[in-house]
Amino acid sequence: QPSSTMEESTGRSTKKKVVAVVGGGLVGALNACFFARRGFDVQLFEIREDIRRAKIVKGRSINLALSHRGRQALKHVGMEDKIVSQGIPMNARMIHSLSGKQSPIPYGKKGQYILSVDRANLNKQLLTEAEKYPNTKLNFDHKLQDWTAETGLMTFVRSDGSEEHIKADLIVGCDGAFSAIRKQFLRRSRFNYSQTYIPHGYMELTMPPINGEFAMKPNYLHIWPRNTFMMIALPNLDKTFTCTLFMPFEEFEKITTGDEVIQFFQRYFPDAIPLIGVDALKRDYFRLPGQAMVSVKCAPYHIGDKCVLMGDAAHAVVPFYGQGMNAGFEDCIVFDEIMEQFNEDFSNHHIFFPLCVHPGAVLPEYTRVRVPDDHAIADLAMYNYIEMRAHVNSRWFLFRKYVDNFLHFVMPRTIIPLYTMVTFTRTRYHEAVERWHWQDKVINRGLMFCATGAVLGGSYLLIKNPPDINKFIIPAEKMWDRLTALRTP
Repeated sequence: QPSSTMEESTGRSTKKKVVAVVGGGLVGALNACFFARRGFDVQLFEIREDIRRAKIVKGRSINLALSHRGRQALKHVGMEDKIVSQGIPMNARMIHSLSGKQSPIPYGKKGQYILSVDRANLNKQLLTEAEKYPNTKLNFDHKLQDWTAETGLMTFVRSDGSEEHIKADLIVGCDGAFSAIRKQFLRRSRFNYSQTYIPHGYMELTMPPINGEFAMKPNYLHIWPRNTFMMIALPNLDKTFTCTLFMPFEEFEKITTGDEVIQFFQRYFPDAIPLIGVDALKRDYFRLPGQAMVSVKCAPYHIGDKCVLMGDAAHAVVPFYGQGMNAGFEDCIVFDEIMEQFNEDFSNHHIFFPLCVHPGAVLPEYTRVRVPDDHAIADLAMYNYIEMRAHVNSRWFLFRKYVDNFLHFVMPRTIIPLYTMVTFTRTRYHEAVERWHWQDKVINRGLMFCATGAVLGGSYLLIKNPPDINKFIIPAEKMWDRLTALRTP
């Protein structure tokens, strides 16, 4: 049950602090629940109308892949079971070759899966949950016009032109990749910020049910990897698949007619045409142009003791590791853990630079802990795009997958695949990357050692027992062809 008063027994201040959560998307709505549970007075502000009452929900609809980190955060506010029951388990990637052959690549051990969840439905559920707390108020149609870090005073504008002034003890910026809160950070010295648009865009298409059932096997994330671009499909509860085509913008721009769309799909995704439908493909392709994808990194995540950034406002990532939402949800749980660790001590005698602060301050500790992890997942998301559209076609990549999984089975605590660490544990992102590099080096050296040993052993046996050379010429040529094929897509 929501707590309505701060706990005096812990030594925390008995005066309720007002927390303003700016942004009512996934991370903002979940954050409202986290703060409300601790007894803060929570005011959530969202620029859009209430999506639970809106006829048309604007914004991205790329399906979300919920994994362990996100589930742990939902569990903390008592929502895991409800959300999981509304998702569809995906146990493996299903690779679609040009010929139409389908090959599964499991995500992890038996029983490990990620969940396909509907973004809009999840957002609605989180807002409804936040609203259950008596100390939470949701404010829609509130556009942040200005705010002051020194006083915590914020000015919001409504669609009718009226203004509203709110003063908060803590401002939590969860307002997305183009954050209005973050603009104030950019005006300050020693704030590092970078954004990168990748040269690829995305476009969404719908694959309808066939005779009331899924058009493809539902418990998979389907991928059509085509080296420089790809298409993926995630299952929905209404038995449709949401297909997302990722490719360079110049390729989108080359296709200008419905017939060119069909020709393009016949060349690269022939098995998808009858499943999506020719007419639907022609119509949906031109409904919206290719949408851009941005990666944002910044540091620090806080200003003094008054403001902190979370979710896409702090670290927008491209969607190829399925960790954008999960990382944002983990922000909430990490911040909550730090509040617990430091007894909700927000005191800060220095206004900005995070290295010279009161040692118990929550906000600088959050920056210290979270920045390296969020930067690491941003880089991994970029890397995984190359893996999904190109590496999965490589026999060497598949061979290494089998080797990694076998070693993980034999030595589960020593060798853990990168994907397993990122998706099925809460190993810190940057530590997962460091461990991955170390394991990669060790395994590659081991494979080289085994190969060298086999060559030397074979050479010794050949010298001791020289065979009839003519019998080996043709088999050796075949073996060489197989080895070279293994290294090339």
